[in-house]
Formats: sequence, C-alpha cells, structure tokens
Amino acid sequence: MTDNQDKKQQSHQKKMEKLKDNVDASIAAANTERGVSILLTGNGKGKSSSAFGMVMRALGYGYKVGVVQFIKGEQLSGEELYVRDQCPQVTFHQMGTGFTWDTQDRSGDIAAAKTSWAIAEKMLADDSYHLVVLDELTYMLSFKYLEEEQIMAALQNRPDNQSVVVTGRGGGSALSDWADTVSEIKEIKHAYNSGIMARKGVDF
Repeated sequence: MTDNQDKKQQSHQKKMEKLKDNVDASIAAANTERGVSILLTGNGKGKSSSAFGMVMRALGYGYKVGVVQFIKGEQLSGEELYVRDQCPQVTFHQMGTGFTWDTQDRSGDIAAAKTSWAIAEKMLADDSYHLVVLDELTYMLSFKYLEEEQIMAALQNRPDNQSVVVTGRGGGSALSDWADTVSEIKEIKHAYNSGIMARKGVDF
C-alpha cells in the first residue's frame, strides 16, 4: 500500500468511526417503546406500496394487521389481492365505491366513507391490532367527507402498542403534527405522463 493509499484508508476509517459514533448515540437516545404514527404523503408514486411493505413486515413477525382503504377503485392491486386472499390474519376492508372523481356522487361517497371509517375506528380501539393502515385517508379530510376532529381523536387515543400508517396527498396540518414520522414522496418523472400504460404487477 502506498503512502497515498494509506492516508486515504486512515481518512476513511476516521469518517466511519465518527459515523458509527453518531449512529450509536442516536440508537441509545431512542429509549421510548410504543407504537408509531406514520404519514406517507406527497404527489409521487409509492405511498400505498410503502404502506403494504410495512404490512408484509408486520406479518413476518406474526402480528395482526388491519387495512382500510378509502377512495381506491373497484380494481384491487396485486398486493391487495394477495393480502385479501392469502393473509387471513389481515382484516381488509375497501370502501369499494371507486374514485370519487369517477362516481361524482358526493352523498354516496360520504355514506361509504362513514361506513369505512366505522370499521377503521373499531380497529383503532382494539389493541390486538399491531398495525393499522388507513390508505388514502387524507382525501376524506380534503373532501370533507369525514370530520377531522373525530378522526384525530381516534388516532390520538389508540392503544399505546398500536402503530398506524396514513397515506394520501394533503390532509392538513393536524395529521402532520400528529405523526411521529412524515415522508413526502416527490414525483420527478412518471411513465404515465409519457403515455406508458400502467403495468400489472408493477403499478397495480
């Protein structure tokens, strides 16, 4: 090893040692154990996919999971089909009215939203659920289909051991303030904008 290579190695080692110290300190400081609240928002693709990834993760440990989908169309995606048909330990409910811009029926959408929320509210009060996913819930607030006060009360008063994932664009500041983790998924490019059709097994 040349002197130059040796100096680079020593510099790299010092950087990694400092990084390790910072990571170890962060891990040591995280000493509160409870369920977490996660908001996945933004205009980019992948919010629901990320949530279903957490569903798979929870199932890997044998935990009970609840999923309530708002807004989504009648066509289930691949992960939704798998969860519904292959994962009996997941309580799965879909509002099933289709996208609100397709139905154009505000009163019908509100009625369906309230029915779906009643199911979600029961999950949020049941400590046997380790993880609850409320997919596209933000739209229920943006469109004023559900009362924000009622939703926030259920989210804030859920069992301590229960984690919740909320997905969707917007939703207001109350959800952001409530969440322990907020991730905004930003769209840089999307195949659809180039005229490429949605791909089964990739996009749905």
